[in-house]
Amino acid sequence: MAVIQMKPKLTLGPIAYHWSAEKRRDFYARIADEAPVDEVYLGEVICSKRAPFHEGDLPETIARLNRAGKTVIVSTLAEVMLKRERKATEDLAAMDMPEIEVNNAAGLYARGQKPHRIGPFMNAYNEATIAWMARQGATHVCLPTELPAEAIAVAASAARDLRLGVEVQVFGRASLAVSARCYHARAHRRTKDNCQFVCEHDSDGMPLRTTDDRAILRVNGIQTQSESYIDLLPEMGRLAADGVSHLRLMPQDVDMVGVADVFRNVLDGTLCTDEADRHLAGLCGAVTLSNGFYHGTAGYRRMAVTART
Repeated sequence: MAVIQMKPKLTLGPIAYHWSAEKRRDFYARIADEAPVDEVYLGEVICSKRAPFHEGDLPETIARLNRAGKTVIVSTLAEVMLKRERKATEDLAAMDMPEIEVNNAAGLYARGQKPHRIGPFMNAYNEATIAWMARQGATHVCLPTELPAEAIAVAASAARDLRLGVEVQVFGRASLAVSARCYHARAHRRTKDNCQFVCEHDSDGMPLRTTDDRAILRVNGIQTQSESYIDLLPEMGRLAADGVSHLRLMPQDVDMVGVADVFRNVLDGTLCTDEADRHLAGLCGAVTLSNGFYHGTAGYRRMAVTART
């Protein structure tokens, strides 16, 4: 059983769904006390209408995570369209602490040359773009989920040469698109402005089914996600060897402490990948696992990996 050299940091991305304030408080309390992650991203990234339900808890959540030894980063919205969204983004961009992850060009403009991270909603697809982002003050880039292994290796090499951190999502639903319209509201015959927060009833996204009743995507407000969870447990050794410095777990409505334990044990070399993958599948229940994007094929596919960690 090999131990991964140059061990990447394990991170937890921001919650994408409209969880209640109580559920979020309980979730982050467990993350602070029990989850073996190094860094935690907070903030509303999908719908600004949800933010008032939980933004009042942010100071205490940040303090508790910091006391637990975890680095906190606050993420901006992925889509900025309204005046209040611009103002919220500008307010975040003006902060010196904690670190800021920018997910939209409006945030990039508001942040200026001050240090910041680049989130997965920005299109950092190649080394030229990453170099431009570094000149604007970026210190860290989270790559889009659909990049294949070869492109990740090139991007990681470019980021390393520029002394940037580079992050890849290794667990959770892939974000495929965000839209100006809220399909979640329209599916319930409501408008975006009068959605009545119907998305709160789908804590892991709303399944979008084919005519033969097969779930193929998930809808989360204005966001379209994959139906499957990305699982790059078997690929973590190659990711580390290619220079990826941070591995991101996206929060899903499963036991995320258990998920983090599995990934940590593989990183530490205390659990073989085959056993870890079986354990992860058990934690995810009926949701399928996929790694197609990484292997240059359809994202929903699960490709066998012969080189095991």
